[in-house]
Amino acid sequence: MKKIGLAALVLCALILMSDPLSASKNQSISPEAAVQKLIEGNNRYAIGKPERPHQNQDRRNEVAQGQSPFAIIVTCSDSRVPPEILFDQGLGDLFIIRTAGNVIDDSALGSIEYAAEHLGVQLILVLGHERCGAVDATVKGGEAPGHIKELVKYIEPAVKKSREKKGGDLLENSIHENVLMTVEKIIESRPILNELYEKKKIKAVGAYYDLDSGTVQFLEEKKEKEEKKEDIVIDK
Repeated sequence: MKKIGLAALVLCALILMSDPLSASKNQSISPEAAVQKLIEGNNRYAIGKPERPHQNQDRRNEVAQGQSPFAIIVTCSDSRVPPEILFDQGLGDLFIIRTAGNVIDDSALGSIEYAAEHLGVQLILVLGHERCGAVDATVKGGEAPGHIKELVKYIEPAVKKSREKKGGDLLENSIHENVLMTVEKIIESRPILNELYEKKKIKAVGAYYDLDSGTVQFLEEKKEKEEKKEDIVIDK
């Protein structure tokens, strides 16, 4: 049974790799341009004026022949965080990896590698969100049942690091730290992703989704704002 499963997986990979439409369309889409598209889409969603692009029959027919997503989104399985909706995108626009707590294991890394290397996607966005249940369970501690303990294992380093910080809400800090640590894990993953990163062929960034406002904030931007506040206090 294992041999049959492996053969089927290899055959599937070969079929996907033979797709002539996959990577060609993405070569001109820079990480910066991809971020801008995500920001614009989220702005439309947050103010209640989504355009819902690429959701008609023509688009379905087009992507049936091949895919060329412009961004890889690593996010939580939480039902309140659907990337295509909150970024106002459609069929074939986003390559999405979802796990509770947006944690990544070898299977998730392999999925990211496929999209980055074969499909030519240059932007990887790790998206955490407000009131994340997986992170909250890790913060509260205790024995996690079943396979949930595997999720906790991945999130615990972020919670531990957040406990060492002064100020702020422990849960929110842990959610942010979990995102940033996941970004680091992606760009340090060898051999494929780290090599692409070193050659500046991919960029990985972290972001945070506010369930109440519907807005996405890039954590780099948040960090820069906090540093500016510190500078102002020091100047005084």
